[in-house]
Amino acid sequence: MTSVPTSDHETIPAPEIREVSPGIYAYLQLDGSWGLNNTGFIVGKDAVTVIDSCFTAARTQAFIKAIHSVADKPLPTLINTHHHGDHTFGNYQFTSATIIGHELCRSEVQRAQLSIKPLFPGVEWGDLQVSPPFVTFEDRLTIYVDDLKLELIFVGPAHTKGDILIWIPERRVLFAGDVFFKDCTPLLLEGCLAHYFETLAIVRGLNAEIIVPGHGPICGPEVIDEVEGYLHFVQFAAGKGFEAGLTPLEAARQTELGAFAHWPDSERIVGNIARAYSELRGEPLAQPLDLPAIAAQMIEYNGGPLRCLA
Repeated sequence: MTSVPTSDHETIPAPEIREVSPGIYAYLQLDGSWGLNNTGFIVGKDAVTVIDSCFTAARTQAFIKAIHSVADKPLPTLINTHHHGDHTFGNYQFTSATIIGHELCRSEVQRAQLSIKPLFPGVEWGDLQVSPPFVTFEDRLTIYVDDLKLELIFVGPAHTKGDILIWIPERRVLFAGDVFFKDCTPLLLEGCLAHYFETLAIVRGLNAEIIVPGHGPICGPEVIDEVEGYLHFVQFAAGKGFEAGLTPLEAARQTELGAFAHWPDSERIVGNIARAYSELRGEPLAQPLDLPAIAAQMIEYNGGPLRCLA
């Protein structure tokens, strides 16, 4: 696999196409840290259905090129798993696609626009344009690729308000978006800790054999326990900090990450504790927080700008 040099003078693996089941492909951008998301596509007889886009214009262009290297067919359908820019900023490049997502994904894309860009000043974005889903649903939606059934299941709030799963029951394959981070730190800042456990229970009930997470390598159901363990860890750390009257940053600094210390983007512990504090204060689930202020605390915890190799 060819390595890709980055503006931060690091090298990362080139994006990789993996056929996880006949005609079903994952597109992996490792190491899965800030901005390096996974996407996917399902090849039908006459067309390709796409799952998510990428963070920058160049990365989305590379993704489209990769799809066409497998199947030189039209791309009439694009499904967004949630609103974050690493999964939606490239939507506009699918010029002929019907873009599908949860109603909350649409509203959050419209609210957020491109506001996250200043957080990652070293990224070469390209000429991004905001392009939210324009076919939306509230609970479930079924899509067919020829005779293959795709079940779109709303499971938010978890990572965000509008998370959906893309479940392919005939193949036991799950595209989970950022409900799952594998071998990298989950982010709850715009989501919900309390309801996340219910989301994981839904996933357990599916009995998926192959899970394509939003970040990190392809995995199996073991990732459910891994993420659940991290959520309990955040709950405990936040409970101690909240009782002691600490700020999220102070609580994070007093928290030993232990088994999770080797996961990239450990500074997310600050935002995750901030989310837990909101729930401990009795605020509505997934209530918007002061993202710029919390981002500044994550940067302070990190000792410098957030590592983004997109």
